[in-house]
Amino acid sequence: MKKNVENKLMVLISILSFTIILFEAKGTSLNRVLDLKGKWKFSIGDNINWSKENFKDADWESISVPSPWEDQGFYGYDGYAWYRKSFTLPAINNDNKELYLYLGYVDDVDEVYVNGNLVGSTGSFPPNFSTAYNAFRKYYLPKEFLRFGKNNVISVRVYDAQLAGGIVSGEVGIYVESNPIPFEYNFQGSWKFKTGDNMDYKEPLFNDNNWHLINVPKAWEDQGYNDYDGYAWYRKKFFVSGQYANEKVVILLGKIDDYDEVYLNGSYIGPIKKISEYIDDDDNNRWSELRVYYIDGKLLQSNKNNVLAVRVYDKGGFGGIYEGPVGILKLKEFLNYWRSKK
Repeated sequence: MKKNVENKLMVLISILSFTIILFEAKGTSLNRVLDLKGKWKFSIGDNINWSKENFKDADWESISVPSPWEDQGFYGYDGYAWYRKSFTLPAINNDNKELYLYLGYVDDVDEVYVNGNLVGSTGSFPPNFSTAYNAFRKYYLPKEFLRFGKNNVISVRVYDAQLAGGIVSGEVGIYVESNPIPFEYNFQGSWKFKTGDNMDYKEPLFNDNNWHLINVPKAWEDQGYNDYDGYAWYRKKFFVSGQYANEKVVILLGKIDDYDEVYLNGSYIGPIKKISEYIDDDDNNRWSELRVYYIDGKLLQSNKNNVLAVRVYDKGGFGGIYEGPVGILKLKEFLNYWRSKK
């Protein structure tokens, strides 16, 4: 009996390893559907009301994006400023498509809103300032934040500490990924995040209201946690509609630097080895491995809020859930997706 179980486990590991290799070999490509280079509305100063889509910015300056603001009449200015851009998104068939905003490189820190909705940030504003001038800005755009074929507004809050400031370089625009992974629940975007370690954080009823928001996927060093090594936790609450009791389900968590433990509604779902075992084994390549976890759909609570909690340990360099894809889908859809790629 024991040998049969071991043989089945080895077969399963081989299948999963092949799936991961296949997954990483496919890759994805994005095409630009809207060029946002050119004139944007601009004002120095800081006012959160400037993030609102109906704010009147007719009397603001106009400057070019991408280009440092020092080269456009604001020489020597360090501090806060805002950019705003109105645009009409083409009325594309957005079924089975995902959209992203590319902002290129921003010096030093930014926070981005679309139609008044926060879609992401990079770096950390004062008083806990942390620059991210060398981090490429790519933000996932949830479709519920957008109006296709109608007017939309991007608002970008920027803080510059010294030297060049603003949206300084890059191919700024909105990009579409066709035929992405058909997630039931796409987890790109904001997660709750806290440094330190407490196993109570895995519990679904734990109160994380005072935790910070962080973008996933993106290294935490690019989001105000520069040079932080050690334990941290991510939490994501999501409402499950429909029944999954008779389904096999895949949870994709992209790539994590360095080690992770994943809990769904308080239950441990993977990996096979826990963080302490990886540290003891001095495994140096775990950071480069795609996290693919296979679960019984019974673990998803239908028509209720569910909580995914990820414990991460970073031993040096960049840390966190730094690369996608990130989300949940049915196993049969996962397999059909990769068969369609052949």
